Amino acid sequence: MTRIVVLDDYPPALATSQAYRRLRELGEVTLFDTLPQGEAAVIDRLRDSDVAINIRSSTKITNVALAAVAGELRLVSIWGTGTDNVDLQAARQWEIRVTNTPNTATEAVAEHGLALLLALARRVVAVHNALCQGRWSQPEFFSQLYGKTLGIVGTGAIGRQMARLGVGLGMAVIAWSPHPKPELEKEIGLHYLDSLEEILRQADVVSLHLRLTEEYQGMIGEKELRTMKPTALLLNTARGGLIDQKALVTALEQGWIAGTALDVFATEPISPQDPLLTLPNVVLSPHCAGRTREAVENGLLQVVDNVRAFLQNQPQHVVV
Repeated sequence: MTRIVVLDDYPPALATSQAYRRLRELGEVTLFDTLPQGEAAVIDRLRDSDVAINIRSSTKITNVALAAVAGELRLVSIWGTGTDNVDLQAARQWEIRVTNTPNTATEAVAEHGLALLLALARRVVAVHNALCQGRWSQPEFFSQLYGKTLGIVGTGAIGRQMARLGVGLGMAVIAWSPHPKPELEKEIGLHYLDSLEEILRQADVVSLHLRLTEEYQGMIGEKELRTMKPTALLLNTARGGLIDQKALVTALEQGWIAGTALDVFATEPISPQDPLLTLPNVVLSPHCAGRTREAVENGLLQVVDNVRAFLQNQPQHVVV
């Protein structure tokens, strides 16, 4: 019987889903409802398993972990699109297949990004808190998105959906991508620019939609933040590591940019002492952009379908 381990179902997602019932039809399932604390814990959970299901991106599946279970582990099935928490080179070396679930949370993540952006532009958190504290007063002027320029960095599925939402709001949409798709200019109404620097200089809102790779680690740093308009807003629902978070705090404190809205952070969970939590020109959420009932169920069903396809020697959504 196939031995399947669920490494990190916390907060609970898989255990309460229809997908879990389907998973149990595929083999003997061990489900951990806590997060592994460190590399040794990950290795302990992986041992004696043919298939591992990775729910949380905070779980790091390293070269050391994969080497320790090489010859036993055959598949890592990831819930989500990002794979930066898994050492893909090591997986390739040890002949361990890695799959993910692209396009199952596209609309959910884009909608959440828009919600964060509107909350930031209209200072929703600040005026809500003031009203709840008994203060009925006119706030400073809000930022209007209509007629402004939205800069999309990365035109994968979520970047494209965010561009559509921007067009729907009456924004001019410009984009840069390492893999541009010229047909999107007509299909969506966006306009590609030749460089990230041009996006940063022109956009009133910069929205990040790239996978985290070594090339893009810290790609938004001091230089890039100083390039942006002082009235610009920065939105990130992709991966926290795309931004140099220390430089971002400085930019927000010194007014290089007007504000930021983040669903992802360099280290997750974010520390309660992180200076981002003390700033007035931020709106933050705890890496939950894809957490709609529809997106969660669709994604988890895809995780299980990826396992089923692999066991039938017809692997799908293969990363490695």
